[in-house]
Amino acid sequence: MSAATIVNQVTWIKRPQGQDEKADRSLTDTVSGIITRVRQEGDAALRDFSQQFDKVIPQQFEVSAAEIEQALAGMDPQTRRDSEFAISQVRRFAQAQFATMLPLEVETLPGVHLGHRIIPVQSVGCYVPGGRYPILSAPVMSIVPATVAGCEQIIACLPPGAHPAMIAICHLAGAHRIFKVGGAQAIAAMAWGTESIPSVDKIVGPGNAFVNEAKRQVFGKVGIDALAGPSEIFTVADESADPRILAADLLAQAEHDIHTRVGLATTSSEIAERTLTEIERQLGNLPTAATAGEAWRRQGEIVLCETEDQLVAFADYIATEHLQVHTRDPHAIASKIRNYGSLFIGQNASVVFSDKCCGTNHTLPTMAAARYTGGLWVGAYVKVCTHQWIDEQGIPAIAEPAIRQSRTEGMQAHRRAAEIRLRPQDIDAITAGTRD
Repeated sequence: MSAATIVNQVTWIKRPQGQDEKADRSLTDTVSGIITRVRQEGDAALRDFSQQFDKVIPQQFEVSAAEIEQALAGMDPQTRRDSEFAISQVRRFAQAQFATMLPLEVETLPGVHLGHRIIPVQSVGCYVPGGRYPILSAPVMSIVPATVAGCEQIIACLPPGAHPAMIAICHLAGAHRIFKVGGAQAIAAMAWGTESIPSVDKIVGPGNAFVNEAKRQVFGKVGIDALAGPSEIFTVADESADPRILAADLLAQAEHDIHTRVGLATTSSEIAERTLTEIERQLGNLPTAATAGEAWRRQGEIVLCETEDQLVAFADYIATEHLQVHTRDPHAIASKIRNYGSLFIGQNASVVFSDKCCGTNHTLPTMAAARYTGGLWVGAYVKVCTHQWIDEQGIPAIAEPAIRQSRTEGMQAHRRAAEIRLRPQDIDAITAGTRD
C-alpha cells in the first residue's frame, strides 16, 4: 500500500502543524564554522565556544578524579541507587544481546574456509546532552553498551553546565575519561582531536540540532550511530484502550521539547474524542504544561482508522521512534508491524520505563528512519569483519571461475593473481605476460 493511499484512507481528528522548515537555515554554515575552528585551533577554539555558548570557561576540560569523587559524594543516595539499577538493567540486556553475536567459521566448499569476527570499535565518544532536564539515563544508554562490547577507550563529553549527577553517572556507567565540552564543538573535538580531547573512531548519543548537524558533517572522518530529530511517540489503539493512560503517555513525551511529535491512531472514534478531551484536562494541572502543551498544539495528532489492517498500515507508514500498542490482543497486532524504533506491547509497557530504566536502549531512530534501521545497541559498538583462508583443495573450485570472470571483465591483473594460485608452476610465465 502506497504512502498516499494510507494517508488518504485515514481521518484526522487533529492534524499536526508540522515542523518549521525555515527555522535556522544558517545551521549548516554555523556548525561548519565551529568544526573548522576546532580543527585548526584545538583547545583555544573550545574555550571561545564555551564562553560564547555556555558562559563559562572550565579551568580544564577533563573532569578530574577529585571532581568525580565530589559528584559522587553529592548524589542523593536514592538517585544513586536508582541510577545503578538502570545501569544494571541496561547492562544485563546488552550482555544478552551481545551473546547472540557469535564469531563464525564455515567451510562453504572443500578447502574454502570463510568466517567473521566480532571486533569492538577501539575508541568511542559518547555525547551526553544537557538540555531542559538532566536526563540521568542518557549517559547510561550510550556508555554501558560500549563497556559490554569491550571498547578500549570510552570518553564522554557533556556541557560544562550539566548537573553534577550527570558526571557521576558517566563514571558509574563506565566512561574512562569525561570532558566538560558540549555542543557542536564537542563533536568536532571528538572527531578531530585537540590538545586535551583524544579523537575517537565513532561518536554516539543524542543532542540538539547543532549536535546532530555536527555529527552529520563529521561522518566519514568518524562513524556515528544515527542522525536524530525531536522525540516521537505514537500509540495504536482500539476501543479497549484507556484514554487517561493514552493522554498521560503522550504528554510524558511531549514535555521533552516543543518539537516532540506525539500521536494516536485508533479504530474507535469514541477513544479518539475522549483522548482529545483528556489531554486538555491533564494539561490543566501538569507542571510542565508550557512545554508539553506547546508540543501537543504544534505536533499532536489523532488519526481515525476504519480497520485493524489500516491501523497496522498507518503504524508502518509513520515508522515512529516509540510505538505503543493498546489493543485487546496487543501481541497479535504488534507481530504485524515492522517499522518502529522500539515497540511497547500492551498498556503496561510505557515508553517511560524504557526512557529511564527497564533495560532497552532509549536512543532510537526518528524521522521515519525506523524504516531501515533500529536503535542504539551493543552491536553499534562492534565491527563484524569477515576473513577467509583457502586449502590447496579449495583453489580449483574458486580460481577457475575467478579467472574466467576477470578475463570477461578485462581485468588482467585480477586474472593473473587468480591464475598463479591455480598454476604456481607457471608463475614466471604468468607474471611475465607470456600466457596473456
